[in-house]
Amino acid sequence: MTGLADIDLSLRLSKAKYAELLESVQHRLRTIELAYRRFGLRACVLFEGWDAAGKGGTIRRMTAEMDPRGFQVWPIAAPREYFQGRHYLERFWQKLPEPGSMAVFDRTWYGRVLVERVEGIATEAEWSRAYDEINHFEAMLTADGVRIIKLFLHLSAEEQEKRFIARMDDPWKRWKLTVEDFRNSEKREAYEAAIDDMLARTSTDAAPWVVVSAEHKRHGRIQGLEAIADALAAGVDLSPPPLAPEVAELAKSRFGRD
Repeated sequence: MTGLADIDLSLRLSKAKYAELLESVQHRLRTIELAYRRFGLRACVLFEGWDAAGKGGTIRRMTAEMDPRGFQVWPIAAPREYFQGRHYLERFWQKLPEPGSMAVFDRTWYGRVLVERVEGIATEAEWSRAYDEINHFEAMLTADGVRIIKLFLHLSAEEQEKRFIARMDDPWKRWKLTVEDFRNSEKREAYEAAIDDMLARTSTDAAPWVVVSAEHKRHGRIQGLEAIADALAAGVDLSPPPLAPEVAELAKSRFGRD
């Protein structure tokens, strides 16, 4: 599995090319959503990444042209009191998609091997065994027909700092910046080690990781969206559904149309 050091952060797109590719991939995602509803398929799309790497912006553009009845976005924060003392995967079972829908996770169960590991919230024994627990959890889901797409959005420490400053300067984005963002950035080396371990130990054939080069926002969004669309569409009939026979019969009797 590719590690963070192997990612080319120089990749970028022009505004014109970005607009062209965005329109195309959003149309694909809308088509895919209709197919998932038609065939009762299920998918989990997982977003992890550095703070300010563009997870929210990519999710907004993923869902912009989709029918809101076909997906649910779950922003994941610290577990509420009810889940304290319970297995960390329990709260995610409640958020799994129903047939014909997708669940989009803005941060995920990988918090156990990332923030909980680095910040000492989980013991070494707890986060060490979590790799196998997560692999088994995802294997159960994929065996049951759920597609899992996992993205990690990567950017440099320098670019992250620029985005923090931009958020401070924008009155409508200041809410996104927290004390934890600064604390986490100060532990970059520890997080890099945890991320590389996560990528190496939980990228499987059924649920591989895609590391997105998000140093430049336009490139990161398109790379992420195209990876999602490719994974969701693989082996799925995306052709328009035929008219239901009973509807065709009513249309023929009422409108004289075959």
